[in-house]
Amino acid sequence: MTIGMFLDRDGVINEVLSHRVKFVNKPEDFYLLDGVGEAIKLFNEEGFKVFVVTNQGGIGLGFMEEMALQNVHKKMQDDLAVYGAEIDDIAYCPHKPHAKCACRKPKPQMITDLAKKYDIDLEKSFMIGDREPDIEAGKEAGTQTILVGDRKERQADADMYFPDLLAAAYWICNK
Repeated sequence: MTIGMFLDRDGVINEVLSHRVKFVNKPEDFYLLDGVGEAIKLFNEEGFKVFVVTNQGGIGLGFMEEMALQNVHKKMQDDLAVYGAEIDDIAYCPHKPHAKCACRKPKPQMITDLAKKYDIDLEKSFMIGDREPDIEAGKEAGTQTILVGDRKERQADADMYFPDLLAAAYWICNK
């Protein structure tokens, strides 16, 4: 079985609610956070599978079309390729917040579906997010959890806390 790195997108991989961008609804709104390319390349070099698991309620709310989301994800992959970093797969929930669907974090379905598809050992894998629903989804799926960022959302019961994805990657890859 393989180890997986399950990454939330907004706030972990790219800027959101920043001085440049509020929400990422088109490729021009996508800005990689510092160190993300290097972090994902470290995961790739360790042989981990890297996945993005992201709630995209803007689709269900009508703020963006699924094609626009595909274009955002293409830009993400192109930006990461500059660092030699690759994402193995992307799962997203297009439903409205509070839709009570099975796939929206904090429910773990995106994680568990990817784990089945890629033969991932969830106990040795990590869910890395910047908000409590990410941590809840990881815990329910059976992964280790890491909260990153500076939102001070310390009420999330994560296993570890780091300022950013690169700090988490150094810890995971050198432990």
